[in-house]
Amino acid sequence: MYDDIFARDDPAVTNPRFWDELFLMKVNLEYLEAKLESLDGDEVLKIKENINSLFHHCIQALGEEHQIRVVNALQTLCALFRGVHQKNKSATGFDIINMLMGFDKAELRMKDLMESLDSLLCGDSSESLKSLCLKLLLCLVTVTDNISQNTILEYVMINSIFEAILQILSEVSSRSQHGYDAVVLLALLVNYRKYESVNPYIVKLSIVDDEPTLEGMGMVVHQALTEYNRQYKDKEEEHQGGFLSALSSMVGSMFVADADEKLSVQTNEAILLALYEAVHLNRNFITVLAQSHPEMDMAATSIDPVPTTPTTPLGTTPPMLDLMNSSELPLDPNLQTSNLLITFLKYSSIVMQDTKDEHRLNSARLCLIILTCIAEDQYADAFLHDDNMNFRVNLHRMPMRHRKKNAVGISPSRPLVCAVLDLMVEFIVTHMMKDFPMDLYMHCVQIIHKLICYQKKCRIRLHYTWRELWSALINLLKFFLSNETTLLTKHNIFHMALQVVNLFNMFITYGDTFLPTPNSYDELYYEIVRMHQVFDNLYCMVLRVSTNAGQWKEPASKVTHALINIRAIINHFSPKIESYAAVNHISQLSEDQVLEVVRSNYDTLTLKLQDGLDQFERYSEQPKEAAFFKELVRSISLNVRKNVSLNTLSQDLLLKEFSSIS
Repeated sequence: MYDDIFARDDPAVTNPRFWDELFLMKVNLEYLEAKLESLDGDEVLKIKENINSLFHHCIQALGEEHQIRVVNALQTLCALFRGVHQKNKSATGFDIINMLMGFDKAELRMKDLMESLDSLLCGDSSESLKSLCLKLLLCLVTVTDNISQNTILEYVMINSIFEAILQILSEVSSRSQHGYDAVVLLALLVNYRKYESVNPYIVKLSIVDDEPTLEGMGMVVHQALTEYNRQYKDKEEEHQGGFLSALSSMVGSMFVADADEKLSVQTNEAILLALYEAVHLNRNFITVLAQSHPEMDMAATSIDPVPTTPTTPLGTTPPMLDLMNSSELPLDPNLQTSNLLITFLKYSSIVMQDTKDEHRLNSARLCLIILTCIAEDQYADAFLHDDNMNFRVNLHRMPMRHRKKNAVGISPSRPLVCAVLDLMVEFIVTHMMKDFPMDLYMHCVQIIHKLICYQKKCRIRLHYTWRELWSALINLLKFFLSNETTLLTKHNIFHMALQVVNLFNMFITYGDTFLPTPNSYDELYYEIVRMHQVFDNLYCMVLRVSTNAGQWKEPASKVTHALINIRAIINHFSPKIESYAAVNHISQLSEDQVLEVVRSNYDTLTLKLQDGLDQFERYSEQPKEAAFFKELVRSISLNVRKNVSLNTLSQDLLLKEFSSIS
C-alpha cells in the first residue's frame, strides 16, 4: 500500500476503500521513512499530491472512533514529519510545508491537526493515546536542529495547545503519566523564535496564576531532579572505597546516554530549561519553589493506580516518573521536609563539581542563571532569609587533595540562603584552574552581591560564617595575581576583580547593618589586615596596568579606585599592630590580641563613602545569554529527537491494547 502511495497515480482511484483500509493496518515506520528518504527531488514532486492526500487522511483518521485508526494515523504522521525533513535537510521550511500539505491547504490542515491533538489530550482518551499525541508533538517540534527554523511551528503558535499542556500538569494522574513530556514540550515551544517575534507560549506562561497547575509543573521538575540526586548518591556510596575514581566515572557517565544509567543530557538539561523558563517568566512560580512537602504527604499526593497497559509506548519518558506512583519518595533521611529549591540546590552542587565537559558546563551555567533570577526576586529573598523556616541541606562537595571529604554528618538547620552562599563559596574555591570559567564566576559573585544587597536593604543579620566567604574571595584574587599573564589572554580579570573588591566594600561600608554581631565586623578587618599582602599585590598590579596605555587601562584604574578603603584599613591598622607587638615584646600576636588592637583604633580610621555599592544590574536574557540559550535548545532538541523512538515493540503493545478495547 505504501508503494501505491509512492506511485504517481491516486491509489483511491483503483481502490475506493484504500484510505479506510490503510489505517487499520500496522504502520511500517522504517519502510515509510526509508521510502521518503530514497526519493530524489523530481520524484518527490511527482508524488506530492499523494503525500498531501496521506497527510490529509491521517488528520481525518484522528477523529475516528476506532482507536486503532487513531494510533496508526498518529504514528504515520510522525514518520511523515521525520521522513520529509530528513529528505529536505537543505530545503527551506516552505518546501516541506508544500510537500506535506500543499501551500493552499496548510493552514486548514494544521488547524485540524492541532484541534484533534488538543481534544485527544484533554478528552477521555486512553493514557497510551495521550502519550502518543505528546510524542508526535515532540517529534514535530524537534525535526529541525534549530527549532526556530521549523516553519511548521508557526501553525503550532497560531493553534495553541498551551491549555492542554496545563491541564496535563494540573491533574495528578495525567501529570504522573505525561508530566515529563508536557514540561519538556512547553520548554521547547517557549524557545521558538523567542527574540524575533511575539511567542504566545511565552506570553501565556508568564501570566499563569493557577496554583494546581504551577504546583504540577514544580512537582515534575522536583521528581526529575530528585531521581537524579538519588542515583548520584547511590553511585557515590557504591564507590566509597575509591572515591576519586568514582567521581570521575560517575560525573563522566552522568551526562552521557547510557543504557544502565538511563541518564542523559536531554533528561536533565531539558528539565533545567523548563525550570529556568518558569522562574524567569512567571513571578507566581517562585512560591512553588518554596513549598515544603512533608515526606509522606508528598508521596500521597502522587499515588495513582498502576495502569495495566503501557503508558509510555515511545520511550522518551525517563525512569524517574515512576516515582510519582511510588509511596516512598527518596528524600534525605535527615530531612523531615523538602522543597523544589532544596532539591535544586543539591542538584546544582553535583553538576557544578566538574565543568570540563561542555554539557556539564552548560548545566552549571544554567543552574547559576536560575539562582541569579531567584536571588533578585523579592519574594524568593524573603523566603530564603526567613528565620522561622530552617532546613538542613547536605550539599555535595568536591573531593580535593588539601581538604578531607566532609564526614557524613548532619548539616545544621538554617535559613536556605546559607545553603545558597555555601554553594557559591564551594564553586569559587574549587574551580580556579587554567581553563578559567569566567562567566560562571561572574554569576557566582553577582548572586552573592544580590543576596547581600537584600540583607542590607532589609537589615537582616544572617548568622553565617562570613569568614569562609571572605577567605574564598581573597584566594580568588590571589589566583588572579599568580596567573595574570595566562588569564589576560582570554579574560578581563579586572572586571571580575572589581566585583570582588566591591563585595568587600559592601561589608566595610554597610556591614554594621547586616553582619550578625559587632565581633563579625572586627573579624572582617582582621581578615583584611591578615591578608594585606594579597591586596597590596593587587594594588601594585592594577596601578602598573592603569599607568600603561594598554587595552586594560580603564578597567584596571577602576580597581585602583575601588581599593581606596581597603588600603586605608591596612595602612591604618598595620602600624598599630606592629607598635602593640613592640611595646608588649610579643613576636607573634594572637587573633584575640589583633582584634583588641582593631577595636581600640576604629575612632581614628577615616574611610571614604563610595556610591552605588548596593546597586546591581538586573538579569536580562537578551543579549548576554541569547547565544547560550540558542545552543542549549539545539542540544536539547537533538536529544529529544533521538529519544522519540517509535519502536515495533511499543506498536505491538498499543495495537494489542486497542484491539482488546474494540
